[in-house]
Amino acid sequence: MHPSVFSKHVKKAVEKSKIHKKVMAHIFRHFFETHLLESGADIRTVHELLGNADVRTTQIYTHVLNRNPTGTLSPLDKL
Repeated sequence: MHPSVFSKHVKKAVEKSKIHKKVMAHIFRHFFETHLLESGADIRTVHELLGNADVRTTQIYTHVLNRNPTGTLSPLDKL
């Protein structure tokens, strides 16, 4: 699906739901990236999957996770 078509559908859905905040289709990319990292996906894998030009772009999302910049989970994180 072309990004502009997806954006139109998101806009219509937001209007129908009467959400009064600006919602852009690109936010789903951020949700997906953050969700992958929260699930323990390796930062390099996420970087390649999303096609970011630089891994530093992907590392931006690690600040939400309270992890180190490599996105590595500590065994204690699962306790």
